[in-house]
Amino acid sequence: MPAAFVGHGSPMNTLEDNRFTAAWRALGQSMPRPRAILCVSAHWFINGSAVTAMRQPRVIHDFYGFPRELFAFDYPAPGSPEVAREVAEVVQPAFVGLDEDSWGLDHGTWSVLAHVFPRADIPVLQLSLHGAQGMAYHVDLGARLAPLRDRGIFIIGSGNVVHNLRVLDRGREGAFDWGERFDGEVRRVMTTDPGALPQVEAHPDYAMSVPTPEHFLPLAYLAGLCRAASEPAVPFIEGGTMGSLTMTSYLLGGAPRKSVHEDADGAGSMPDPRRVPPEQTNM
Repeated sequence: MPAAFVGHGSPMNTLEDNRFTAAWRALGQSMPRPRAILCVSAHWFINGSAVTAMRQPRVIHDFYGFPRELFAFDYPAPGSPEVAREVAEVVQPAFVGLDEDSWGLDHGTWSVLAHVFPRADIPVLQLSLHGAQGMAYHVDLGARLAPLRDRGIFIIGSGNVVHNLRVLDRGREGAFDWGERFDGEVRRVMTTDPGALPQVEAHPDYAMSVPTPEHFLPLAYLAGLCRAASEPAVPFIEGGTMGSLTMTSYLLGGAPRKSVHEDADGAGSMPDPRRVPPEQTNM
C-alpha cells in the first residue's frame, strides 16, 4: 500500500476545486482501496502518542472564522478498534495508547480525505503527535508502522512543510525566498535520504519556516516509512503560496501521474489572520 504526506493548507480546500484538490483526487483514483486509513494530522498535538479506537469517530471542526458551510461539512467514516490495536501492537516496544473517546477526525484528516476517498466508507483512524518528543522519535515511530502497509493500511501525514501564519502575505504568489530555500532542502532530503530528515533542523531557514513543529512533524512519519522501505519519496505537489506556506506533498510506493506546482490560487481561501488568533486559525 502506498503512503503519503500531504500539505493540507486551508480547511476551505474541503469545499473547493483547485489544482491542489485535483491532485488529491488523482491520488485516490490511482491507488488500491485500503483496508483502513491511518492519518497523522498536525491538529492532534498532545503530550503522548495515541490512536483513535472508537467505532464511529466524531468529526471535529477545529477552526474559527470560516463559512457556515465548512462547519456543516460531515465526513462520517467509521473507525476500527481492531486496527487501532494493530497499530498499538506493531510499534512495540514503543507505546501508543488507545483513545476511545477524547478525539476523532479533525480537519487535517477530513479536508484531504474528502477528496482522496470522498465516499467516507473506509475506516479512518488518527495517530497523535507526541509534542514532548523530538523529530527523531517521530521518524522512528513512522518506521515502526511500516508492516501496516503490507496489511492494506494507507498511512498519510497531513501538515505543511513551511507553515508560518504570522507572516502570511495573502496577496503573494509563491513562497518567500527563505520558504523556497527550506522547502527545497527538505525536498532534497526526502528524495535522497529521508531518514536524515531531523538534520533539516540545522538549516538556517528552519526557525522561520517551522516556528512551531506540529505541521512539519507529520512528514517525519513518511520519512520513517521511507527509511524502512529503503526508498526515497516522490513529490507529487510542489510549491508555495502566500509567502509563508508551502503545499509540497510526497508519495511513497506509488507513481503519481504528474507533479502539481502550486501558487496562491491553488491553495484554497484563507480567513484574514488579523481577525483570528494566530494559534487558532488551525491551517
